Amino acid sequence: MSDDDRDIDIESDDDNDSDTGTSMPQRNSTQNFTQEEKRAHHNALERKRRDHIKESFTNLREAVPSLKGEKASRAQILKKTTDCIQNMRRKIQANQKDVNDLKHQIAILEEEVRLLESAKNGSEIDASSYHQLINCDHNSDGDEQDFSRRSKKMKTSYQI
Repeated sequence: MSDDDRDIDIESDDDNDSDTGTSMPQRNSTQNFTQEEKRAHHNALERKRRDHIKESFTNLREAVPSLKGEKASRAQILKKTTDCIQNMRRKIQANQKDVNDLKHQIAILEEEVRLLESAKNGSEIDASSYHQLINCDHNSDGDEQDFSRRSKKMKTSYQI
């Protein structure tokens, strides 16, 4: 419905009932306002809505590191925000993998400590457990490289 159609529709609601010649009871509080007042109210609400959207895009632009302090269109803001979110998700997945790898290394080291403590106390070490531990430790050489990569990554990512 266009603005003109709405104006006509609103005007027809304000008119007296032509069939009976009596005026209709006023039930809606907006019927008490003139067209100009209704239009001004609508314009104010629309301006408030547009200002809120504009402020939201400004806040979004300032929250995305690659856009901070730059001028950008709304489409650019949305695209860069999407890229930033995807990048953060990849980092979270990589960090979760690192956490899982570290938990695995901790479990291996705890088992090694348990075996060494039992050997220190005079107990014999189960040869199969020891060989499994050593083989598991040797198979995780890639993990040690990952660990040094992680350490390097952590050092560089926390420097400001």
